[in-house]
Amino acid sequence: MYRFLVTPRWWGINVFVVLAIPFCIFMGMWQLGRFEDRVDTHRAAEAKPDPAKRPAVAVASLLPVDQETSGRHVTATGRYADQFVVPDRKLDGRTGSYVLTMLRTDDGKALPVVRGWLAGGEKTPAPPTGEVTVTGALQASEAVGSDGVRSGGLPTGQLGMISAASLVNLVPYGVYDAWVTVGQASDGLLPVPAAAPQNTGLDMKAFQNLGYTGEWFVFAGFVVFMWFRLARREVETARDEALGLGTAA
Repeated sequence: MYRFLVTPRWWGINVFVVLAIPFCIFMGMWQLGRFEDRVDTHRAAEAKPDPAKRPAVAVASLLPVDQETSGRHVTATGRYADQFVVPDRKLDGRTGSYVLTMLRTDDGKALPVVRGWLAGGEKTPAPPTGEVTVTGALQASEAVGSDGVRSGGLPTGQLGMISAASLVNLVPYGVYDAWVTVGQASDGLLPVPAAAPQNTGLDMKAFQNLGYTGEWFVFAGFVVFMWFRLARREVETARDEALGLGTAA
C-alpha cells in the first residue's frame, strides 16, 4: 500500500521535504540568534555608563562613530555656513523639522549640527554669525531605512537624510561622516535628544527577527503536515481502488 513512496513522483516530494525541513529550522534558529544578539547588545549598552555624562572631547577624536562613541558629547569650533531643513521629524508626538546647519571648522571640513527642532509653519531662524563653539551629542550618519528618513522629491534647502553621502552633493566642501545634536537649543528651537546607537535597542527590527523565527518554524511544520496529508490521500485512493470504489467513468 505504501509502494507509492518510492515512485519517481514521490521521490521528488520526499527529497523536497528532507531538504526543506532542515532549511526552515536553520533559518529559524538563525533569526532567533539575531534576536538574542540584539538582546545581549541591548543589555550591554544599558550596563555601560551614560555616554552623555562623560567629558566632551574634540569631535575628530571619536571618529568614525560606532556603538562606543555614539552619544558621546563632543565639541567643535568654527563658523556656521549652509543651513538645511530636515522635514517630517517627530518630537514628543508632534511632527516638525530639524534645523541643520553646517559648521565649517578650521580644518576645512564641516560638521552637520542639528541646532534644534522647529514646529511646522514656523520661520526657520538664521544661524549665529561669527566664530562659535558647539557642544552636542555625536550621532552616526543616517541611512536609508532609519526613522524619519526621506528620499527624493524635496525642494531646495530641504534634506531627507542626515549623512555625509547626501551632503557632499549639496555643499562645496568636505563633510564629517557624523553629526551632532546640541543639548541646549536657542532661537526658539527645541533640543533634539540623541538617539541610541544603531542595533543596541529592542526596536521593531529586533522583534521582526523574533517574528521571522516563528514563521520559519511554522513553515517547517507546514511541510510535514502537507507531506502526511498527501501521503494519506494516496493511501485512501489506493484503498478505494482495491475495493473497487474508484470513480465511475
